Amino acid sequence: MTTVAIVGTGVIGASWAALFLTQGLDVVATDPAPGAEERLRGALDGTPTDRLRFVADAGEAAAAADFVQENGPEREDVKHAVFAVLDEAARPDVVLASSSSGLLPSDIARGCPHHPERFVVGHPFNPPHLIPLVEVVPGRDTAPEVVDRAVAFYTSVGKRPIRLAREVPGHVANRLQAALWQEAYSLVERGVATVADIDTAIANGPGLRWAVLGPFVNQHLSGGAGGLAHVLAHLGPPTEQWWRDLGRVHLTPELAETLVAGVDAELAGTDDRVLVTARDTVLRTLLAAKAAQPDLP
Repeated sequence: MTTVAIVGTGVIGASWAALFLTQGLDVVATDPAPGAEERLRGALDGTPTDRLRFVADAGEAAAAADFVQENGPEREDVKHAVFAVLDEAARPDVVLASSSSGLLPSDIARGCPHHPERFVVGHPFNPPHLIPLVEVVPGRDTAPEVVDRAVAFYTSVGKRPIRLAREVPGHVANRLQAALWQEAYSLVERGVATVADIDTAIANGPGLRWAVLGPFVNQHLSGGAGGLAHVLAHLGPPTEQWWRDLGRVHLTPELAETLVAGVDAELAGTDDRVLVTARDTVLRTLLAAKAAQPDLP
């Protein structure tokens, strides 16, 4: 594959474009929003853009591509309209992938009347040009070889794809995040801890280990010689008690206001652009350190 179409050039699409360009691929980008090309080129400051072409028509972008990565709004009706164009214009052998963070691929694929078998969700984590994860999720009609090709393509550009055996709303990583958010919001709502305290607890506690190893392997290592079996036998019962005590919350206007105010207080005087730069610098350092450790899974 030599040419990728980026359909939708917001935060996620621009980051995908940065990744593909740095990997030496040609990128044909498209977005109907006024000023989209100017914003994309601004977001790519520092990334070589000699292989970038911006076109006004999504069909033109798809027709020129060997792989299509769609990054439009998280609305089924919008996705159907976009993929009707992409499905009509792209060669039949071209994989159509959506960055959708939670919609079911079978639902999105209804927008592909000609070739629903070549559609997959290829959900990245923000920012895609740095975070390796891609969740490859087939729909009901997706051909197995299309999943194979998507996984192979993402791997070839330095990503770490996982292949889901079945579709569920939110895929895997966002469901795991949602479980944490539910309890974090509940702890704030119940007055157990502040927004800043919870961010501190994760960023300076389990989040550090999660950045290196996943939850199961971390649990295994915490069990000493007995490993995960020891943890499940000895800490399983109290963990089940904690599960029964976890909060269930509704995002009421009052709770949303409390959460936003908490983040504002935590970041008072901090420029978000400076924070993003600092985050990305640490991410690059962490990724380089992990790559230098061959014993990590």
